[in-house]
Amino acid sequence: MRGPREEPVALRGARGLLASALVGTATCGGLLAVRQLIAPGSWLGAALLVVILLTALTAGVRAVSRRWWAPTVVGALATMVGVLIAFGAPPGALRLLPDMDSVDRLIAMTRVALDLVNSSFVPLQSSRPIVLLVVVGAALLLLGVDLVALGLGAPAWSGLVLLIVWIPGIVLGTPASGLALAVPAVPSLRLLALSVAPATAGPGTARRAGWTVAAAGGIAAVAIVVGPLVAPVPGWAALELPRWGSGSVGPVRLNDSLDMRDSLGPRSEQIVLRYTVEEASDSAPAADTSGLARPTLLADAKTIGPLRAFTMRDFDGRTWARGDSTDLETWDPETLLSPDPSTHGDAPDPSEGLLASVHVVVGGLREDRLPVSTFARTLDIAGEWFYDAENDQVVGDRSTRNGLGYSMTVQVPELTADTLRASSPASAPALDPYLTVPDTEHAQDVADLAAEVAAGATGAFEQAMALQTWFRNPQNFVYDTRVEPATSSDSVWDFLESKRGYCVQYATSMAIMARTLGIPARVGVGFLPGTLAADDEYVITGRQSHAWPELYFPSAGWVRFEPTPAVQTGTPPRWSDPLVVTPATAAPTAEPVAPSAPAPTASSTTAPRAAVPAPDVDEAEIPRALVAPVAGILLALLLGAVVMLRRRAARVSHLTAEDAWGWLRGRLRRAHITWSDARTPRQAAALIRARAEQLRGEPLDDAADDALTRLTEAVERGRYAPHPTQEPTDDVRQWAHAVLEGVRSGLDRGSPAERLEADAGGTGRAG
Repeated sequence: MRGPREEPVALRGARGLLASALVGTATCGGLLAVRQLIAPGSWLGAALLVVILLTALTAGVRAVSRRWWAPTVVGALATMVGVLIAFGAPPGALRLLPDMDSVDRLIAMTRVALDLVNSSFVPLQSSRPIVLLVVVGAALLLLGVDLVALGLGAPAWSGLVLLIVWIPGIVLGTPASGLALAVPAVPSLRLLALSVAPATAGPGTARRAGWTVAAAGGIAAVAIVVGPLVAPVPGWAALELPRWGSGSVGPVRLNDSLDMRDSLGPRSEQIVLRYTVEEASDSAPAADTSGLARPTLLADAKTIGPLRAFTMRDFDGRTWARGDSTDLETWDPETLLSPDPSTHGDAPDPSEGLLASVHVVVGGLREDRLPVSTFARTLDIAGEWFYDAENDQVVGDRSTRNGLGYSMTVQVPELTADTLRASSPASAPALDPYLTVPDTEHAQDVADLAAEVAAGATGAFEQAMALQTWFRNPQNFVYDTRVEPATSSDSVWDFLESKRGYCVQYATSMAIMARTLGIPARVGVGFLPGTLAADDEYVITGRQSHAWPELYFPSAGWVRFEPTPAVQTGTPPRWSDPLVVTPATAAPTAEPVAPSAPAPTASSTTAPRAAVPAPDVDEAEIPRALVAPVAGILLALLLGAVVMLRRRAARVSHLTAEDAWGWLRGRLRRAHITWSDARTPRQAAALIRARAEQLRGEPLDDAADDALTRLTEAVERGRYAPHPTQEPTDDVRQWAHAVLEGVRSGLDRGSPAERLEADAGGTGRAG
């Protein structure tokens, strides 16, 4: 018959004190596992002090109490009071008797600490809120290990409690040193041996102890020798690491098979790269004797552009694949790596553009393709790395590692829109793979839409600009990391229909649409320039992973465009930025519009219709059953009208420049002034001025012209600025009304309107 449950028997006397010391030592060693996560500071000393004090307290309570739970309860209460005194006191004061204000201050500091953990990069700075978290965590760790090992008498299971402190480092992909494993392991094993060792020595005890020590040493030696040999076995690497930073934390590996159907999960906050940019000492440009204005280039992250790891060439309608070349080569660190044979292998030339010196240190990136600038660059890096000239990528025999450093001298060309606009059409057999379009059920629909968007654009550059402008227009597309379910076998067409997606959808769609227009295109994958931190250092996290289209121009090679909206990417490259690019000098032409019915005029009359008498209906004949439904319908209509009016009032009270632009566009359409979405706001403004002058017989007055300029600039800032500003509602409303009144002011003269209708295919006035 089973007897009553017995309480765990704790170690007593000198053995109990030794066991408590071993628990405290193991806990102190466990704290070493978080050293990689927090910058050096007072946190480690404070945590060790708390562990030592709690170890002494629990050992003392266990020595005088027979209750197995007493040390844990007393230690928890002591921790609570100590934390309230140390962290809940007013700034600069010490309050030995905590009150409710102390609790409120402690809760507020805890919230600050959690916010810092969520928003900061690894390693965290050792601030007071972070010290609070570490101290409380160390105390809970000590009490947990002590409870399991000594209170419950299960020292073997206490090792699982110690493993908890390793979870943050494992999840964040920041492994601790071997010392963090060895230091707690030794006292844990000693504690396990102490718990099973007899209280007194018997015959053969010394001999058994010797064999035990020898066996333990032999196992450790075998592990040290065999461990490195077993680690490279492929089976250990079967677990795939997060890709695209697909987890909120963890090592980042860029996805080398982009799938248009995949939604983008929370990207990693892990720092993947740190780098500095400065102008090279030999970057003085040669004297310019052409008399033409040369662009001013600054040595910063935006100038050298994003850092690209690899390019994608082959697309099957859903997924991209790399077209890696087997023709790899080594290089001289003093010469340029460039896909252009005319510059590949040359020394950097300051007369060809700005020379920027870039120094990069790898963080949490695990990638066998090295992120480098998209421009020609020198590269100095240790290890086995090779250059793939066809795809302009640097390939390694193993992945990057934390702390790997390399340097580049980037030769930034003075690339302008005029250079690209004058480029001849690309035609070469080697470019044929970059013109291939997958044969899907909507391939022709995609091609037709590309032709419609680029209608009126002359040359490859103007067509590319039309596509980029169309994609970046917030009235056409919305940046969204969630991808809607497929409705066809053509993922590009699905995106063009849903009009929602992230960089992969934008880059893919522009590249495929460019190919249908005869422009060679591919997709680049890498990282946006990142953010400027302390000491003029740029920091890139997994959140800056990005994809973009690259189009080929014979005069410049592969050129990056940026169709992804500014909310994610900021402004486009300078050669494709509508705020910088000077439009072609050709006068805007009127777009064809469908003829509309002529508006009624004073000379046209319409005979009134004869009134139709209503049938006589007796009120008593109306069924009573219809009264309630009719009343319900009327009430629903009334409520709907109220809701619509309130929504309209809300929209009017928060009118944006984009809203005013859309309102003005709709009103101008009635005067046959229309434009396609491929036109930039500045090009549309030029068309408005030209068509208004054609209608009125004279240019817009100064007030309307100034209002049009202000509204256009506001729309451009909203679309292309990295941090758009909200214009006052009254201002954008007044600008739109001023433009409309300026256009309408001369339409009552007769002859210009008649000429317009004749040009548009109208039939003149009815009369």
